[in-house]
Amino acid sequence: MSQEFRFSVYGRPVAVVRTPDGWDAFSISSDGKRGPLGIVVPDFLTADELREYLADIFHESAQPGNGDVIQLP
Repeated sequence: MSQEFRFSVYGRPVAVVRTPDGWDAFSISSDGKRGPLGIVVPDFLTADELREYLADIFHESAQPGNGDVIQLP
């Protein structure tokens, strides 16, 4: 069974899924459809490190009013 973690990345919904080969990252559209996010998440990262990694990768997307990188329930 794979683990899935969801985040709001500066207002953009993202899912990161643990697979036997590492991590896969997906952009989630407003209707719930997924598409490849187009980034590589290193397989050595732990689940606790995902939020910080996404913040580092997408820091240029930060603007006043669009929040931060937040893990969603």
